[in-house]
Amino acid sequence: MIDVSKPSVARMYDYLIDGTDNYPSDRAACAELLKMAPSTRELARINRAFLVRAVRYLAREAGVFRFLDHGSGLPTRPNVHEVARQTHPQARVVYIDNDPLVIAHGRVMLEEDLRNTWVIGADFRDTDGIFAVPEVRRLVEDDQPVAALFVSVLHCIPDEDDPWGLVKNVARRLPAGSYMVISQLASDDAALREEVTSFMREITGGTWGRVRSTEEVRSLFDGLELVEHPRPVEVSTWRPDTDIFPRQQTREWIEFGGVARVR
Repeated sequence: MIDVSKPSVARMYDYLIDGTDNYPSDRAACAELLKMAPSTRELARINRAFLVRAVRYLAREAGVFRFLDHGSGLPTRPNVHEVARQTHPQARVVYIDNDPLVIAHGRVMLEEDLRNTWVIGADFRDTDGIFAVPEVRRLVEDDQPVAALFVSVLHCIPDEDDPWGLVKNVARRLPAGSYMVISQLASDDAALREEVTSFMREITGGTWGRVRSTEEVRSLFDGLELVEHPRPVEVSTWRPDTDIFPRQQTREWIEFGGVARVR
């Protein structure tokens, strides 16, 4: 049973990018969050656009047609498989999430495409369990490059669960020539980090991680080879579609990240 009286991070994100799979509890939580950080809706839309650009780049220019999307969230068009298939009609995508609503909606959306796209119900911190799933094993078994996506999800992981170690653990399991796409909520304003982190932990029952500094996010890329930029960036500046592509105007916090090659 899905308890819609309590806000869900996935449904809050859905609301912020004008989706329809959200409830009054999610919208009320977003209203409070927007008071603390008014750019939050803008930030969510910019992050979604970054995901699309990163997948398009990997499919068109890096030749990647296999994707492992950690914490995929509610289906929002265009989805990863739809973007990748503009270049590779047989692109294979595994979506991973532990939210029951996400899993249900994802499986309905993909019911006509069970050969190349799958939704796995799992906590994306469980790397051993995820890589034991047959669909994931087949994704990595023949040494074709895979893109592992951690787009706006690592802030959901507390420090004690070691998001840095998670990234390294996944990277170690990918074939040579694979890629990582990483973005996370970041701010160099310590007071804002504390305020938003406390609020999100409260509404999620203590299951959230925290907003991190840009330097902490940079360290997620240790051991990886960044492409396009020598360091992580505010993601609206990563390969923008045009010179007038929307930029984040106010920066209480940002989505900070990039695309990196596994060495």
